[in-house]
Amino acid sequence: MNTILTTRSRWMRIRDHLAHAGEPAFRFRQLITAWQASTAETFADVHALPARLRDDLAERFGPRLHPLTALEVQRDEQVEKVLFASDSGARIETVVSHYRAGWDSMCISSQAGCGLGCTFCATGAVGLIRNLTADEIVAQVMHPRWTRAGMKRPASVAFMGMGEALANPHVFDALTLLTDQAYAGMSARRITMSTVGFAPNLERLVNEHPQVTITLSVHSPFPNQREQIIPLEERFPLARNLDILDRHATTSHRKVYLAYLLIAGVNDSDDHLAALAELIHKRSRPELFHVSVIRYNEAAGAVPEYHAPSSNRVDEFVHELTARGIRATRRRQFGTGIDAACGQLHAKYLTQPSAASAPIDKELIPVTPAGG
Repeated sequence: MNTILTTRSRWMRIRDHLAHAGEPAFRFRQLITAWQASTAETFADVHALPARLRDDLAERFGPRLHPLTALEVQRDEQVEKVLFASDSGARIETVVSHYRAGWDSMCISSQAGCGLGCTFCATGAVGLIRNLTADEIVAQVMHPRWTRAGMKRPASVAFMGMGEALANPHVFDALTLLTDQAYAGMSARRITMSTVGFAPNLERLVNEHPQVTITLSVHSPFPNQREQIIPLEERFPLARNLDILDRHATTSHRKVYLAYLLIAGVNDSDDHLAALAELIHKRSRPELFHVSVIRYNEAAGAVPEYHAPSSNRVDEFVHELTARGIRATRRRQFGTGIDAACGQLHAKYLTQPSAASAPIDKELIPVTPAGG
């Protein structure tokens, strides 16, 4: 039995309210059109709606369309990081990478902080403040701040920001809001879900959203060591997650990505390389498993003994995997100078005195059954 009542998205409740009030269906479409264009801050700004309806919606659901306020922007080469505050005061970070080919990719957060304690990650050092609601997750993509900055809707969205996305049950409503044509209408194939292996909700994800791209963090092929890097290994072993992805790749024919964070002297040996290659060769469709090798980034709150390997060692690791018949590439990373790269996000919880007094959400991390 789920220990938490999932809060239904406000946008879904607005749609139901308009229908029950007898409003014609095009009224909701007018509202969504303004939301999709990311031009309206409040219901009062949606001038396509009659004044009486704008007033009614503001009274019932609050005046603002978006539950996030942009507090601070940092920029590095090809990267922009925005610190948002939710209406409840929680802080999260969203990162946009600008590629020279002319398209943008957005990395969004699913939790304020994270309760899984991965030892390479600044967000894990924060601890779990709380799960984000579906509206807070989607608002990162749809926020008017991007339109004001002259940006188009991102070509792709990755759940690779703060938090373990699959530990948050609201992520499934967020995916519906992002992909349903009645809402944001993005292609599921342009969305990537990154997880360290929250197996029950990974199973739900591949069943309910089979077109979403999945990245599973491996970081060590050896269970005992992986548990030291990713403590969730004890609860949901890598083997169980790989079995889920094995079935998914076989039935959907979709490529699966395995992230491998290379840490000098920890998981970069030839033995690690050989064991990782063997894990993939054991898959039913090994050609559909692609390893993204990531050079470790120094991160606030991470284990101080962790260090980045040389750039040459990263390239060698990728080359040796390829030589063993594994599809592998080195992930390009931007934003290390502003703590915007893999494992570095902490929304200043680790650097501000007020972090110690941040509100902590006491809810348990749930396992949500399909349809729960």
